[in-house]
Amino acid sequence: MKRILTALILVPVTTYTVLFAPWPIFLAVVAIVACLCFHEYAGMTGAFAPLGLVAGLLILLAPPAETTLILLLTALAALCLPLAAPSLDKATATSGALMLGIVYIFGAWKTAILLHDINTPPLVHLTAGRHWLMFALVVNWFGDTGAYYVGRRFGKRKLAPAVSPGKTWEGAIASVVTAVIFGVIYLPLAITGVSVLKAGLIAVVANIAGQVGDLAESAVKRSSGVKDSGTLLPGHGGMLDRVDSSLFTLPVLYTLVSFLHA
Repeated sequence: MKRILTALILVPVTTYTVLFAPWPIFLAVVAIVACLCFHEYAGMTGAFAPLGLVAGLLILLAPPAETTLILLLTALAALCLPLAAPSLDKATATSGALMLGIVYIFGAWKTAILLHDINTPPLVHLTAGRHWLMFALVVNWFGDTGAYYVGRRFGKRKLAPAVSPGKTWEGAIASVVTAVIFGVIYLPLAITGVSVLKAGLIAVVANIAGQVGDLAESAVKRSSGVKDSGTLLPGHGGMLDRVDSSLFTLPVLYTLVSFLHA
């Protein structure tokens, strides 16, 4: 019940923020979500959160051409962190975790902003970029639903037992199928020039990326000895638990869309 109630709140908030909110509100929500994700990630990995949060916010706000310089300067600062560490046993590893987390979380949300700002021919008075972003965030929610019900009833073959014992190949296939159904309905209706075939192929790639992202975050949690990244969202765990699939789908989808419109 908690999971359903949380979803009932998240869906309308996400829809308004992505499709209808003014740009400053959209940016503020993205920044808040990204910071919450990184805070949870830092708690699991021991990464130095203050440096990561400052660098991450700069990445979100800076023009794309400046992000490489921000990452370079942050990497240099991260390499200096072991100099102040009481022990050097894990200092280098935590510095590496810091940089990985910045790219993983803030880099993904940067592509969310870039997707949102794509200004190609719209439908129903909304830019295509807003619909691309909505698709990127929602496609794996549909996939997760299909995977849950099919996997719970028919799942037998474990997908990645060492990382996520509950996931099965049957559920993974159901996730792809459910995502494709959503994609071939939503994308051709929402974005001019997207055929049913193209929508289906994009949905397959987006969903597979999201499933890999889910497993990757599960691996981080297992290596850190925690079940959930946090407790912010009742029934879902932490914010990072809720968007782990999206953090892989966003940059992959942005790459595909950039290629299509090149």
